[in-house]
Amino acid sequence: MPPRIFGIVNITADSFSDGGNYLAPESAISHARKLLADGADVLDLGAAASNPDAQTVPWAEEIKRLSPVVEAITDRTKLSIDTFSISTQRWALTQGVGWLNDIQGFPDPSLYGELAASKARLVVMHNVAVRGRAGRIATDPDTIFGRLFHFFDDRLNALEAAGIKRDRLVIDPGMGFFLGTNPEVSLTVLRGIAKLKHRYSLPVLISVSRKSFVRKLANVETGGSGPATLAAELFAASQGADFIRTHDVTALKHALAVWRALQA
Repeated sequence: MPPRIFGIVNITADSFSDGGNYLAPESAISHARKLLADGADVLDLGAAASNPDAQTVPWAEEIKRLSPVVEAITDRTKLSIDTFSISTQRWALTQGVGWLNDIQGFPDPSLYGELAASKARLVVMHNVAVRGRAGRIATDPDTIFGRLFHFFDDRLNALEAAGIKRDRLVIDPGMGFFLGTNPEVSLTVLRGIAKLKHRYSLPVLISVSRKSFVRKLANVETGGSGPATLAAELFAASQGADFIRTHDVTALKHALAVWRALQA
């Protein structure tokens, strides 16, 4: 079974990859519809950039940016809201979206009752910065899995103890600055996706699209990082990734079709 695709819609002014391109509601809606037509299984809508240099976006502004796109997409089960703001998450739950994606991995127990009462699936992401956006933090490839296991052991146990069923959870180890400044740390985790699947028996989401470590390895700027991104995405698929979050849905969809045919 090939991975399902999360198509990225950045409704932001300062995302590292396409900040400002889809800030206008009509542009964001058009892009969202195009990604669905291209084959995205889920749209991941983010209204506040999470790179280390991004500006803080108040939750009310997040909701203002998200609302037109959410209203325009009839099938709310195909929508994921990418936010670490509890206020925005609460709003998203009232909209009946199918997914919440939190780069902090849902750290606040005050939200757990509402999460348990909802039907939304949760992408529980690891972030070495613990709270807030990505940082520039040095980590060690030799100890990164210990860090990941400690995080997911604690967080998954807390979510399940609050009544959130395990079949609603997807784990994301983070990539790039969410894992650390050393590209080898991200490569180590990509090579070890099977370790996460074996330990937790949960689906794994991977997001390498245009990330800093991919650009650094290929020695390219953001605009030229498509081929390097696709190589990392196909490797993630070969290692058992269940979901891949990407900017370029068409390229990944076509590549996965060929990859699947070759496997058969």
